[in-house]
Formats: sequence, structure tokens, C-alpha cells
Amino acid sequence: NGYLYGLVNIAAFLGQSMKETIQYDACDENSWDLVNSKYPLSNACGQLGQSYQDYHCSEEEKHMECPVDPNMSIKGVTHAKWYGAPGPLFCGPKSEYPFTGYWDYGYECNNPWADPPEYCTDYEGQRAGRYDNTEPVENSAGRTDVEGCCWWGRGVIQTTGICNFGKLNYFLGARAAEEGRPSRYPTIDFCKDPEIICSSKEFTELKWIAGMFYWVESLQSYNERGWNYFAELHRFVDGGMSDGGSFINAVSGIVNRGCHDPPCKTGEVDGMSERAGNFDKVLSLTLLPNKDEIEIPTKAEEFSVESPHGTPSEGHDIKPFEPVKGETSAKEVLAILDQIKDRIDNEVFLYQGSEPSTVYRYQGFKSGLQVMFDSGVAGKFFYLGDDSSNGYLYGL
Repeated sequence: NGYLYGLVNIAAFLGQSMKETIQYDACDENSWDLVNSKYPLSNACGQLGQSYQDYHCSEEEKHMECPVDPNMSIKGVTHAKWYGAPGPLFCGPKSEYPFTGYWDYGYECNNPWADPPEYCTDYEGQRAGRYDNTEPVENSAGRTDVEGCCWWGRGVIQTTGICNFGKLNYFLGARAAEEGRPSRYPTIDFCKDPEIICSSKEFTELKWIAGMFYWVESLQSYNERGWNYFAELHRFVDGGMSDGGSFINAVSGIVNRGCHDPPCKTGEVDGMSERAGNFDKVLSLTLLPNKDEIEIPTKAEEFSVESPHGTPSEGHDIKPFEPVKGETSAKEVLAILDQIKDRIDNEVFLYQGSEPSTVYRYQGFKSGLQVMFDSGVAGKFFYLGDDSSNGYLYGL
């Protein structure tokens, strides 16, 4: 069952990703927290009363955090697309934005007959709405400014806060290179430009890597009150992959609310049945190919992983996939995914369940998967089965 464990891990990851971001065709967090029937522009600072710039690491990892630069000014590059959907989140110093108002989603901006004519110009494809800064409007936490509020969620499972962006920079970005550690992206400073996860045209896998980093940190490492992610994943597969939704519902609870047995203190899971349906859809798709009929490379170098920027940074060797046992290996998982890549693009990575996403595509997903399998972050790797290429049992 080695390769099945890997496929189930991928199906669980993609099932959550479909609900979190893929269905919106957005990389940046959407403004969705309505306060007194308004979308405050200060939602960039945090929604539902949260403060993303105060998402600190533990004391042991506090040195990895990004510093909060009050002068940082950033605007998101993606947004929701429904009629009147709020424009991209943005941040900036109080000298630039003394206060912020709200997004008026009911405003009819497309009015060429007005004097002067009005058009929807806040973002491409806008059909209604506008930024209204005529007076301060508080978010759920009482903020009206957006100073230091550049840490909203980005990527396929919304990497958020100064701790998570700091860890990416510490292990994969400019800080690793500056401090003499191996770095996949030595020229990218995730602390100075967290938006690079969504805006990079060169490294499209970043939006996937950010989500996979969360997965290995929060899911693959989850072991609370007798519920261990890997033990439950193995139990699910070994039990015939039919458990009445117990496994995937627990995963949904961890992703959406932080516990495996919702309702948690933070409330009920948003879209529990939808997440389970997504999981079933991806799992069924990955199990379609007959493994015995798939052409799997026999030479390890045929599955070597190339650095996203051509060559690895100094001191970092790229290792080829070298399966220990033929059938239970990462190369089989990747071969199966390659066999159905067009169906993944056209049936899984969908905007509003019908149109292929323009933000999330198979090639970026596979590139991110290879990076997180080959190099990982902080010694943790995305799990692709028990006989993964470099002996990474359980992704640890």
C-alpha cells in the first residue's frame, strides 16, 4: 500500500485546497468578513477579530519571524470574481493611509452615461463595487488603519502571519542564503515581499509550496489527544479507504478549525461536506489508472528534480528519485499523477466548479511537490508514500 498512502495524502491536501482557494481562482486572501454589512478595508490586518501581524512563532522559533515593517506598502494581485466582489487587500503606512473605509459592493461603477462617465477600474474584470474611504470603518478587531498589515493569507492553503512567512524565508529564501544555509530561492526575501508567493511569474510553484509547507507543519505533524495523522492515514488505507468520512472530516477540522474533532472552540467546520466531496473526487481520479499499465521510469535520473531557478544554490545537491522498493515509491505516485494531469487541470483545478483555474495549474503543482519532496522545509518533507526516494518515512 506504499504508493496508496502517498495518493491519499495528496487527495487530502488537494481536497482542502479546492475549498480554500482553488474554487475562487485566487492566490491572495479574499476580504470576506462583513462588519455591519460592510467589508472593511482593514480586513487586510486580520478577519474575524484576528491580527495577522501578531501571529508569532513559539519561543523556540521566534528568531525565524519576519519583522513588521510599518512602511511596507503592498497590494494583492488576485481577488474574488463574483459580482461586486471586494478588490484586492492592501497595506501601507499611516502616512499613506491615515484611515481606511470599506468596499461598497453594491455600487454600480459601470455607468458610461453619467457625467462624467464612470467605469469599473479597481481590478480587471470588475463589474460592480468600489473602495470608499470617505470615513473610517473598523474591522472586527477595531482597526481602521492598514499599517504593518501585509501578512494576509497567500497560496493554496493561505500561508498567513509573520511566523509562517518568516519560516519560509529562514529555510527557503534569502535569509537562508545570507546565513550560509542551503536555499532554494536565495534571491527571494519572503519577509520584504510576501506578495511574491502570488505575483511571481518565474516561480509559479511558490503558491503551492506555501500550502505544502503548511501541510507538513500542521497536518503531517499533527498528534493531539490520541489522533495521529499518519496513523489515521494508514488506518484509512489499510481499512479499504472506506470509513464513513471519519478520516477526511478530522483533516477538515484541523485545516479549518485547528482540531481533529470539531466543533472546536473556534466553531463548526466551514464546508465539511464539500471538503469530503472534494477528497473523494480527487481520490477516485488518482485511482483510475491501472498502476500495472503505467510506464514508470526505471532509471532514477529520469525523475531527477531540477531546481526551480536552474541550478541549486551553493552547497545544495539535488538528489534524483531512487526508490528503495519498486511499487511503493514516489516515482509511482508522480507517474500516476502525470497520467491524469489533463484531468486534474480540467476536473480538479476549477473556478466555481466549472471553469479551469487560471491561477492553479498542474505544472506548478508538480514543481512544488517535487521541491517539497526533495528539499522540504526544516527537515520535513511532503509525504509521497512509505518507500519515498530518499528514505523519508512518513515525511519526517
